[in-house]
Amino acid sequence: MALGVNFGGRDRRILTRAIGTLAHLSRSLTSIASKPAALAAGFAILGAATSVGPVHAQSTFQTVVPSAILVDFSTGAILFDKDSEKRVAPGGIVKIMTGAVVFDEIRSGRITQDTLFTVSENAWRRGGGPSGGAAMFAAVKSNVRVGDLLIGALAISGNDAAIALAEGVAGTEGEFTVKMNAKAEELGLTGTSFRNSTGFADPGQLTTARDMAQLSRYIIRTFPTLYPIFATPGIEWSKIKQRNRNPLLDAGVGADGLHASWVKDVGYHLVGSAVQNNQRLIAVVMGASSEKVRLEEIRRLLDWGFHSFEHRPLFAADAELARAAVFGGETGSVGLAAREPISLLMPRLSRTAPRARGEGHRGGAAGNHARPAQGAGRAAGHDGGCACGHHVAARL
Repeated sequence: MALGVNFGGRDRRILTRAIGTLAHLSRSLTSIASKPAALAAGFAILGAATSVGPVHAQSTFQTVVPSAILVDFSTGAILFDKDSEKRVAPGGIVKIMTGAVVFDEIRSGRITQDTLFTVSENAWRRGGGPSGGAAMFAAVKSNVRVGDLLIGALAISGNDAAIALAEGVAGTEGEFTVKMNAKAEELGLTGTSFRNSTGFADPGQLTTARDMAQLSRYIIRTFPTLYPIFATPGIEWSKIKQRNRNPLLDAGVGADGLHASWVKDVGYHLVGSAVQNNQRLIAVVMGASSEKVRLEEIRRLLDWGFHSFEHRPLFAADAELARAAVFGGETGSVGLAAREPISLLMPRLSRTAPRARGEGHRGGAAGNHARPAQGAGRAAGHDGGCACGHHVAARL
């Protein structure tokens, strides 16, 4: 587990809140007592070392795109935020949610990747070859595996594949859109509303960079075996070969998925995730003026994030972190330990080793979630602190 922490003049209080707000507490802490009984204990980290002073990221990042966000995957920490709640037409990145809904269906067992869906005349005419847009070129009335339709929709942005998936799952694209909006509400995507599965223009279809980052984090965390579909190199269908349409995959930054789009009068969008040295970041840029600017800005954003922040170990897995008082047990207290290592996300410039102590609590975890960073162009650490303690993702 990695924790994001905010450092500055309020070191002790913010570190207390950031680590004490382990939203994952019940999943991450386990009793190490021999016979725990009636355990209702929480754990909070109550103090950073008093020697910890203000730390800064290596530089204040700036971007020319109208809206952008950079998120540390493991903590949900917002490392950079420029007008990330600006609502814009999404275009084809809508298919990220289309994929999420279908992934849910697969996880539930209602369908599998080998389930066959029929490409209706509606899917073929509106999204296939006759449409003139991005298409998988599946033949009308053909039966296609869900796994292949997912590649068609998520890797090459085929509109026919997206409509076929929607109709196969819900009967009609309209009913599928109801599922998309229900998932958006479940995840807390407050700036997003869906009107179709493809991203076709509709005045009511809007999203934000922040919501796309949050959705991406949900997909990567929840569907580790399905997420790689986004990075499928390409597909050949109806004797037509097509390559993955996500330019970030070939940019040399460790990218492994998600989606790109273009919207008339809005610009070029790109939602991507990359891994370097076991650290995953999620980046979103929206409204770029060209394909070149879109790719360059998201590359710069990811490079800045990887070079400016790192995870520092705090506790080893299975190490006793605290004692918690219990009632009705054979002993008066039990030990609490992390099931996995716990680390802190910190600016690389800081060389101060983090220290913390644990204290037992009856009941739940102490503290509350820190609120996300706000403000256009705000880079974590730009004001003597770090936005690393701020969670972007909904609690899963």
